[in-house]
Amino acid sequence: MKFDCRLYVLVLSIDPMRIYLFNEGLARFSTDPYKQPHPKNLNNHYMHLTNYAINCRNKGKFVFNKGLDDCDTGHKRTFTSVLEWIEENYDDGE
Repeated sequence: MKFDCRLYVLVLSIDPMRIYLFNEGLARFSTDPYKQPHPKNLNNHYMHLTNYAINCRNKGKFVFNKGLDDCDTGHKRTFTSVLEWIEENYDDGE
């Protein structure tokens, strides 16, 4: 599965450098399983792009979230829910 992460930062100063990282982010997932690009699959935007506006049109595959309590399912999730999933499913998740 292909996904991207958005993390939000606030840059207050360059010199001296002062940056704050917000404690939550966003992860967006493709709706079709990722395969390495080749001429036969280049037009499958549901595989190669994680854009919400594109993937939500993939009828029958896109899973909408119903609210904040539903942040660990679907094709748009919180970044911390993805990190928790990695910790739970991989021995070296830390």
